[in-house]
Amino acid sequence: MSEESWGFAAPPFKPDEALQRARRDLRELGLTERAGRFERAGVAIAMLAVEGDVLKAAVVRRPSRNSPEWTEKTLRDAAALRDFVADLKKKLAGWSDRDE
Repeated sequence: MSEESWGFAAPPFKPDEALQRARRDLRELGLTERAGRFERAGVAIAMLAVEGDVLKAAVVRRPSRNSPEWTEKTLRDAAALRDFVADLKKKLAGWSDRDE
């Protein structure tokens, strides 16, 4: 069904508020924020930044201390942010200490 048939529209996406929520969510996952990057045991795992009316997010393909490969996403709504955090939670659970 389309949004119009429900009689209401989704609330507008506010990237600044979404960034604050994402920071809290990532800290709950055990990550530490340092200079816009979120790390686990000193290894960069994710990055978040506001760009205009969207939230730019990136996550490493595999933890690496040397030069990690980043997968970038543009988050335009709250659902995309929830999916990003849920996907990161799954990845963190799959990565062991030896992957770092």
